[in-house]
Amino acid sequence: MARALEMARLAGLHGEVPVGAVLERDGRILAEGHNRTRTDADPTAHAEVVVLRAAAHRQGDFRLEGVTLYVTLEPCAMCSGAIVLARVPRVVYGATDPKAGMAGSLGNLLQDPRLNHRAEVTSGVLAEPCGELLRSFFRARR
Repeated sequence: MARALEMARLAGLHGEVPVGAVLERDGRILAEGHNRTRTDADPTAHAEVVVLRAAAHRQGDFRLEGVTLYVTLEPCAMCSGAIVLARVPRVVYGATDPKAGMAGSLGNLLQDPRLNHRAEVTSGVLAEPCGELLRSFFRARR
């Protein structure tokens, strides 16, 4: 999770909303990244989608079984949907997102029993530094 926080800090330095993500399997990092929506002019370039795409491309398969996704902010609906479709078994996130979070705040797509896949979710890991990074970023923008 500490590496995801470093990725988030890097995003903020590039003018992106500071959200970082790391995908690992068996203690090895498969992909890491941060929000790139402004940099890439792509509304889907959230940190989670960036790392899911990179890892799937590297392994030549969209099924990312046996991995853990670490992300500094609770995934939104789009990211939660992508996580489910990629069959990610475990998601660990830092700060909750009461306005857009779909891993427990507004809803929980990651554990919806109607879907074909569900992920184990651990929330609140390094929540304070993750949340403070976001608050500082938006305070500076106002």
